[in-house]
Parts: sequence; structure tokens; C-alpha cells
Amino acid sequence: MPGSSGNLGPGFDCLGLALDACDEMSVEVIDSRIEVLVSGEGAGAVPDDASHLVVRMVLAALDEFGVRAGGLRLRASNSIPHGRGLGSSAAAIVAGLAAGWLLAHPGDELDRRWVLQRATEIEGHPDNAAASLHGGVVAAWVDAGVVDHMSLHVHPDVRFTVWVPEKGLATVTARAVLPEEITRRAAVDQVSRVAALVLALQSAPQHLLFATEDYLHQPYRGALMPESTRLVADLRRAGVPAVVSGAGPSVLAIGTAQQLKPAELVDSHGFARHDLRSSEGLRIVR
Repeated sequence: MPGSSGNLGPGFDCLGLALDACDEMSVEVIDSRIEVLVSGEGAGAVPDDASHLVVRMVLAALDEFGVRAGGLRLRASNSIPHGRGLGSSAAAIVAGLAAGWLLAHPGDELDRRWVLQRATEIEGHPDNAAASLHGGVVAAWVDAGVVDHMSLHVHPDVRFTVWVPEKGLATVTARAVLPEEITRRAAVDQVSRVAALVLALQSAPQHLLFATEDYLHQPYRGALMPESTRLVADLRRAGVPAVVSGAGPSVLAIGTAQQLKPAELVDSHGFARHDLRSSEGLRIVR
């Protein structure tokens, strides 16, 4: 199950990227108890009982389909950093819902539309869930309550680099500072960048610096993550197409090798740098 980066700058709540930092999970039905065994990211910090997010999602899915499980054993080997804007909660939600669906429908192919619909209802936005579920870069939306997505064919020269800070930031905190309204000028600027970003990712990466500018959320979240805000500004001044990953505080750069090269000269003290690839979506092994 891959992690993800939401927004990609201006694509607030609708553009997502699956990254090859992945969690591996197995779920099996046992007797009458809940067992949670976690290694890697979150080990010793996340719940080890029925309140674990993946377990809650499995049980919710089973309940929706009228299936009762005496008990469950969850094994999770986690690589996605928690609370860093890299889609750990969306990955857990998608994994749990998918596992619950498969347990309730043995032998059937997973209904990914159902998983995306339920995951979006729980998360409140579809970008991370769609990316984790389907892989690559996705545009996702909600129309009259129905969630859908399209996958983008990313230019083969485009690469991704992530800088992960030591401290996290709760998504609910990052969303709380966003304004209810923006000016018409900001809306026009935002729409132009989103349109340019979709095309730049697919066929014109030379425009990625312009296309990753954001007027909707990053300016309002800056005070919550000053180190990340500084790093994004420094990278962009050097010509690197950099954004805050999701709600932050990780930083994502999107570009060709030539566009990302100046990042080597930018001070990123306090961040761990990872050069990542776009990942395939949820992979199931029965």
C-alpha cells in the first residue's frame, strides 16, 4: 500500500501522487480477539487494539456487508512516515476497507470504486485515497456525492524528491487555518496553475515551476511549519518546482533531473531527503 502526496501545490484536494514509500499489511480472521503487530513507522505509538485505524476500517466494511468476524490479526510493516503529509492515514483507510471487502467477498475481485467512495467519505477528500488505491498521479473529484478519478500519464523524465522533517503536523490543524473565501484574482491564478500542472506533468515539464505555484492553502499554513515554508521558498528561488506535500510539513519537489539538481545546493538541515518514484497502487496478495 503506497503512501501519497496530495495537492501537488495548486491541486488542492483533487490531485494526488502515489509514492514508493509503502506499508505492507496482512489481515486474517482468528478467534475472538484483536491482535495488532506493527513494525517500522508508528511501532509502539499507534494503538494495538480495536481502535487501530486499519482494524476499524476492516470492521466497518464487514459490518456494512453483514459479516461478523470472531477476531482479527493485523500485521503491519510500515514505511510511510506518520503525520508528515505523506498519506499514512489514507493508506490505512484504503487498506482496511479493501481487506474488509475481500473478507466479505471471498474469491471476488476488489470493488475499487466502493473502496474509493468509502475512503473519501471518511477522509473528506479523494486525492490521497485515489492515489494510494490506483497509483501514479490522479485527478479525483466528488460529483453529486459520487467519487471518481482519472489517471495521468506522467512524462518519463519527471522525478520526485521528498524532504521529511523530524516533527509532524496534524492535518486537522493545517486545515483549520484555511479561509472560507479567496479573491477572484487568487481563484483565477489558482485555476491557471492547476491547468498548467496537468499538462506539465504529462508533456511539458519545463513549465513545472510556474505550474506548482499555490494561492489557496500554502500561504495560510506557513506559520504552522516555518522550516518547511523556508525550504520551499529556498528551493523555488533556486529554480526547483517545490511544494508542501499534502497538509505538510514534508516538502515535495517535482521535476526532471536537471530541474531537481539545484536542490543539492539548498540547505535542508533538519530534513531527511528521499528520492522516490511514482508507485503502483494497492497490490493484493490473497
